[in-house]
Amino acid sequence: MVFSTIMFLFRFLPITLALYYLAPPKLKNTVLFICSLVFYCWGEVRFFPVMLSLILLNYVCGLAIQHFDQRPGLRRFFLIAALVGSLGMLFYFKYANFVLESANALLGTSFAPIQGIQVLPLGISFYTFQTLSYSIDVYRRDVPAERNIIDFGAYVVMFPQLIAGPIVKYRDVSNQLHVYKGRYCASQIEEGMTLFTFGLAKKVLLADAIGALWTDIIGIADSPSTTFVGLANASTPLVWLGILAYSLQLYFDFSGYSMMGIGMGKMLGFDFPKNFNYPYISASITEFWRRWHMTLSGWFREYVYIPLGGNRKGLKRQILNLFIVELLTGIWHGANWNFICWGLYYFVLLAVEKLFLLPYLKRGRIWPHLYTLFFVVVGWAMFVGNDPGVEFGLLFQRLFIPTGGVSPLYFLRNYGVLLVVSVVCCTPLIEKLWDKLRSHTLTRVGTVLLLLTVSTAYVVGSTNSPFLYFNF
Repeated sequence: MVFSTIMFLFRFLPITLALYYLAPPKLKNTVLFICSLVFYCWGEVRFFPVMLSLILLNYVCGLAIQHFDQRPGLRRFFLIAALVGSLGMLFYFKYANFVLESANALLGTSFAPIQGIQVLPLGISFYTFQTLSYSIDVYRRDVPAERNIIDFGAYVVMFPQLIAGPIVKYRDVSNQLHVYKGRYCASQIEEGMTLFTFGLAKKVLLADAIGALWTDIIGIADSPSTTFVGLANASTPLVWLGILAYSLQLYFDFSGYSMMGIGMGKMLGFDFPKNFNYPYISASITEFWRRWHMTLSGWFREYVYIPLGGNRKGLKRQILNLFIVELLTGIWHGANWNFICWGLYYFVLLAVEKLFLLPYLKRGRIWPHLYTLFFVVVGWAMFVGNDPGVEFGLLFQRLFIPTGGVSPLYFLRNYGVLLVVSVVCCTPLIEKLWDKLRSHTLTRVGTVLLLLTVSTAYVVGSTNSPFLYFNF
């Protein structure tokens, strides 16, 4: 079930909120757990046992780790069991066939693909990391083990962040999860509705609209009825315009989803961590990764980079740790070589900045932003290289070898205003404008209602457009 659908907006969400608000305090987590399971099973019922297994595994291991508090060997055993079980399941569904295909290509073997796992369980990359953070934090004694399996299940499958984040650590919400009376207030619900509305507007008014430009240029391989230029016919400037459009679409799509999730979390009485902080205004690649998908980069920093030694063991070790983190980041995003290359690409950029470039970037004004934006957009070209209708080699050939073809002028006339609006919305200017509008009740309520009405109208009048990060 997608947030930006009639089914979710007018059926699932209002019914769930009504049941949640009307439920007795002690039953709110139960209602949340059941409704979240319905949300997940709506489109992925066959993978429900996978999620249930991860919940049970980490729940039992958490209790065992705490129970054997004075026996280090047994604590370590149950932590390893949680890690191996969770990561093993993720590897099986997400990477097993990729490893087999790569082995066949590199070694000339003929391993048959595993049947039944061609489709990835929805959200498995996200909820696996959430369960892992719980078991690790219990092992570190940062949080006590959750004894109520319903409360633990509600944390894992909470529908606002289940499918595509933000990645919520157990300690982020554990206190709120155990507040049964007074978990939320009217102002919190209003703030949540506002965030949800802005997130929905990002998705349907910006991401889907600018995504149409990318589709018009590149096309969709399985939609022969769609009229598009195609890479083979596009000029180099037009391909750059297409990649820029994709970069904007990806940002508004993913940040919009995160904002909707954070908003619904507030409606339910939970404060989820921020996931985006205007990444396209960054003045370095280092800064970009502090602003983009902040919960994922924070997860890798806390559970991989720092345990490996971080920057505490010398420059060489820091570079090695950075290599491991960026490689894992690329692998996390998808079982394909272009994602691995994308992760290593960012390792090179970050390593260069760590070694010598950062001091020069800090002294610059305009060029550091242009430098960052250029390499980020090139990174997204690598990121999208395996999408339907996109040929990786041809894409980069068109980007970096000047080639004639269809001019971008027609598309600039049609999408020029939208491009300008989108670029402005990538900056804090809209937030500053909203800070002025929200000080007056009439303008605050009117703006939210107008955005909600227009966004809903677009949802009603358009076909279903899934969120891009559902693929990961």
